[in-house]
Amino acid sequence: MKKIVILIVAAALVVGFFYFDLNHLLTLEALKSGVDQFKSWRTSDPLLVSALFLLFYILVTMLSLPGAVIMTLAAGALFGLLWGTVLVSFASSIGATLAFLVSRYLFKDAVQGRYGDRLKSLNKGIETDGAFYLFSLRLVPVFPFFLINLLMALTPIRAVTFYWVSQIGMLAGTLVYVNAGTQLVKVDSLSGILSPKLVLSFALLGLFPLIAKKLVSFMRARRVYADYQKPKRFDRNLIVIGAGAGGLVSAYIAATVKAKVTLIEANKMGGDCLNYGCVPSKALIRSARLAHQMRQAENYGLEATEPRFSFRSVMARVHRIIKDIEPADSVERYTKLGVDVVEGYAKLVDPWTVEITTQDGGVRRLTSRAIILATGARPFVPPLPGIDDVGYVTSDTLWDEFAKLDQPPKRLVVLGGGPIGCELAQSFARLGSQVTQVEMAPRIMIREDEEVSLLAKEALTADGVTVLTDHKAIRFEKIKGKDGAIKRLIMDHNGQEKIVEFDTLLCAVGRAARLEGYGLEELGIETNRVITTNDYLQTLYPNIYAVGDVAGPYQFTHTAAHQAWYASVNSLFGQFKRFKADYRVIPWATFIDPEIARVGLNEQEAKESGIAYEVSRYELDDLDRAITEGATKGFVKVLTVPGKDRILGVTIAGENGGDLIAEFILAMKHGLGLNKILGTIHIYPTWSEANKFVAGEWKRAHAPHRIIALMEKYHSWRRGRVS
Repeated sequence: MKKIVILIVAAALVVGFFYFDLNHLLTLEALKSGVDQFKSWRTSDPLLVSALFLLFYILVTMLSLPGAVIMTLAAGALFGLLWGTVLVSFASSIGATLAFLVSRYLFKDAVQGRYGDRLKSLNKGIETDGAFYLFSLRLVPVFPFFLINLLMALTPIRAVTFYWVSQIGMLAGTLVYVNAGTQLVKVDSLSGILSPKLVLSFALLGLFPLIAKKLVSFMRARRVYADYQKPKRFDRNLIVIGAGAGGLVSAYIAATVKAKVTLIEANKMGGDCLNYGCVPSKALIRSARLAHQMRQAENYGLEATEPRFSFRSVMARVHRIIKDIEPADSVERYTKLGVDVVEGYAKLVDPWTVEITTQDGGVRRLTSRAIILATGARPFVPPLPGIDDVGYVTSDTLWDEFAKLDQPPKRLVVLGGGPIGCELAQSFARLGSQVTQVEMAPRIMIREDEEVSLLAKEALTADGVTVLTDHKAIRFEKIKGKDGAIKRLIMDHNGQEKIVEFDTLLCAVGRAARLEGYGLEELGIETNRVITTNDYLQTLYPNIYAVGDVAGPYQFTHTAAHQAWYASVNSLFGQFKRFKADYRVIPWATFIDPEIARVGLNEQEAKESGIAYEVSRYELDDLDRAITEGATKGFVKVLTVPGKDRILGVTIAGENGGDLIAEFILAMKHGLGLNKILGTIHIYPTWSEANKFVAGEWKRAHAPHRIIALMEKYHSWRRGRVS
């Protein structure tokens, strides 16, 4: 109601201004004809005239009325250069700030709520460099100042910053116009005040903040590098530390553009994804799923059977698949591509020098213009009392440890309810383990919507997993029993101690970036769980970059590869053009059964961020392909901008969810809405039809009911009309 009142008052003032023809006073002719009268008033009461002039100028500026230029000329004519400049400088800045505050109060929440997702990068840029941008705009009078006032109010720039930058930035233009006002008799037109040469001067002046910004960055870099002697020549254009997804892609790009690049890996080529994560876990999931399908064969008209298998053979298959994929990430392949691959431990000696301790104990040093850190992450093991006594495996170590077993672990405790914990808990349960999954949060997969967490819990429970949420692990114990030592986990649940006995403990509570041993501390490179980088993936030293799990904010193989493009291109060609890492469309999937895939916002994130949205939903139990395959659990849920088909986010829970979501990723990346998906032919019967049908649900909810009603009447009329 307050906003409506303010709008009405502002509109009334503007209408009154034009209704009473006050705008004719703010013309060059009126100013020239009335200047003598104004001067006589000023002579009789200079303070009162100055105060009234100040207030009227503030009002004109605040209401964004035409005539500020005329009033600036009047200030020169009435008060002279010095006092006129003072009056106009303060009046214009105060009026602009009032217009800014009114616009912010009336419109900012609505605009940010509706377009906040699109404005993220702009908001971030304004937060860091808003003063520079505003200063540049204020120095160039060809930009309408009233638009600057109204539009800057919709950004996160602080009102205090807006005021003082405006005060300083508009001073040059104010001086020009006030000085012209002192020579009012010679001024024939407003356009004559700003000659092309003067406009060009202002434009060049507007570049000053940008030049200053570059200069500040240069001086900051000089300070950072002050304690180090930069080599006159470099051994390499780029050194990459770590041969996981981020490191491999970085080295590949550098070799492709014929840069001299060295890739250093201390352990296994391919990193965590090939050797410990994505590849082995998906191989295990496939074996576990087949075992599950054999037990459920009667659902397909076949005879159900309990699968008989050697667990050792299952794990051997996992390692065989790793070996099959290994050549794509091998030393041999990258050497053929032109990459100098070194197996050893790397440490930064200075911003351009890397010391390598090779596996045979030798030490060598290489210098490089740029360095990319892609050191990855390792499983985090919580420092709980007794955990070392009972022993544990992680998502890294289980593949070698379990390869020695003839049978899957009999009683397995999985600590952690995230994606890794859920995938492994379901897989081992399907292979015959008695699995207990322990999660301290109120639900598993806490980053997803509640209904997704519930669906995941129901799926795991149906496969025999005992899912304990709101259970906080306190300590581990190893006590004597009849048949040997008994391992126990003691948990807190609503203030009461709970105990579960187990044979094997799997820690899956998250992953921690590998930060130690690379010389980061000695160089003062800031870390806070991950290496601190800017938008261009640069660390404290502009020539040192970080990508992947060690840089965050996402720990996915595909985001590591995504970041690698930005880091490698910026490191090799940043002197010409730099690119900010783009995180607007980041997808991921959890490969439980049914799969959970997501891109963009889900409902809980939209609510937390105050972003308005609509939901379109399609249940898979209505999809013909899902019915034929007996996999009807799940749904496709799309969040869109209210009243529009622009996609804010998608969650798919169901068979092949990780593949189905690709169409939405493409649509979001290229700004395609649900109407485009609806208008695209999808093969029948396929899972991808679900994407088209959810678009149809959106269309049905936004059908033009009035037009349809008119069409019904038209067709009724046509049936009764004799041709």
